[in-house]
Amino acid sequence: MPVRKSEAKWNGSLKGGSGTMRLASGRYEGPYTYSSRFEEGAGTNPDELVSAAHAGCFSMFLAALLDDNGYTAEQIHTTAALHLGAGPTIKRIDLDTEASVPGIEDAEFQRLAAQAKEECPVSKALAAVPQVNLKARLVG
Repeated sequence: MPVRKSEAKWNGSLKGGSGTMRLASGRYEGPYTYSSRFEEGAGTNPDELVSAAHAGCFSMFLAALLDDNGYTAEQIHTTAALHLGAGPTIKRIDLDTEASVPGIEDAEFQRLAAQAKEECPVSKALAAVPQVNLKARLVG
């Protein structure tokens, strides 16, 4: 399996400084600051990138579980909302997914979505997060 890399550079103090985060693939590079992480300032932040990784990993893992159980997803759309608490610490992640999967019953879809929430590699890496919620819906 390949090794995936990203990098970050920070200049200055916590509140007055700024930095950039870059994916090794070169497909993303962007600024981040105290304001973009803890307020509503321009730029991205590590938490946003973690939530994007979680949404992507969950969606792919759910697709794999569906395949393994004889279903083919037409589309899976997942958002991951990461909530920071004091410390700062990640206190909660809300996964919200909707999928179009012909022929599947809702109970089976719920079972596989719950399994994806527990077993996708990013979920496993985030096991220390005290609360991960899942809302899963079949559409179309």
